[in-house]
Amino acid sequence: MGKWRILITDYEFNDLSIEEKVLSKLGNVEIIKGQCNTEDQVIHLARDVDGIINQYAPIGEKVINSLEYCKVISRYGVGVDTIDLAAASSKGIYVTNVPDYGVEEVSNHALALLLSWSRKITQLNNYVKKGVWDFKLGMPISRYSNQTLGVIGFGRIPRSFVKKAKAFGFNIIVHDPFVPDDVIIAEGATPDSLDGVLVQSDYISVHVPLTKETTHLFNREKFKLMKKNAVIINTARGAIINEQDLLDALLAKEIAGAAIDVLETEPIHHDHPLLSLDNVIITPHTAWYSEEAMIELRTKTAQNIVDVLENKQISYLVNKEIINIGKEHEKIES
Repeated sequence: MGKWRILITDYEFNDLSIEEKVLSKLGNVEIIKGQCNTEDQVIHLARDVDGIINQYAPIGEKVINSLEYCKVISRYGVGVDTIDLAAASSKGIYVTNVPDYGVEEVSNHALALLLSWSRKITQLNNYVKKGVWDFKLGMPISRYSNQTLGVIGFGRIPRSFVKKAKAFGFNIIVHDPFVPDDVIIAEGATPDSLDGVLVQSDYISVHVPLTKETTHLFNREKFKLMKKNAVIINTARGAIINEQDLLDALLAKEIAGAAIDVLETEPIHHDHPLLSLDNVIITPHTAWYSEEAMIELRTKTAQNIVDVLENKQISYLVNKEIINIGKEHEKIES
């Protein structure tokens, strides 16, 4: 048997020892390590590989059409917005992800942002460090039992988030058109329309994937629907919020603040105007992280490659339509 060639398009880890250990199950394997930022860079390294592990590098139709032998693209993480799923499916390439590795971490981080902003922890800490000792600078702060928390999306992470937030006494309303109302009600929340959530909520936590439909879902029009005391929390994808519109809404005092872990362009530029606002909390795309989650993510991402190349059951297949496409090809060939 020949050598398997696996490309890792880009990564942020100190080494790739975890991936190397898992991929060694394939036997004779060559791992190509890249730090690609563009499609052309990916194409240069990927033309004759059997599998690809991807973090942020773009893998669009141009890349996929250049692949001669690739059978699987496995993404570090949940979202697969870096990959053209339709092109991959039509080319017969399996796309996998790891949807369950960071549920606790991301839901905890969203809760931490909620609690930090609502109790004005970050703002008051900054005042104290400047020598100002005055609780009134945090006004107003309201009791949670008098506050409404809106949640957009109701997959694994937001369900965990809602369970934790309920313990603090928030009234919780949820919008997710793909989840039956009775499922939301069973979790102790109230289902509503998107606009209904925006109009009623004091805090809004975003938990939807980035798609064509959700890109800039939160724009100036949506911010105008929100309460003037409302705060938006985003631990999903940066491009779900139009950053310029968010900045304009904050400066116009149409909403009260934001607590965000993800931005449209990362890392954030040092002179980005959001950094100058005291009512904005920004963390560096760290919601996913714990030592345990990082090991699980890297292990499962590499294992997805092994499972596809060894024709094993695929635990985390994203483009499930590829199975039907394969069956149609078999019919045509027979």
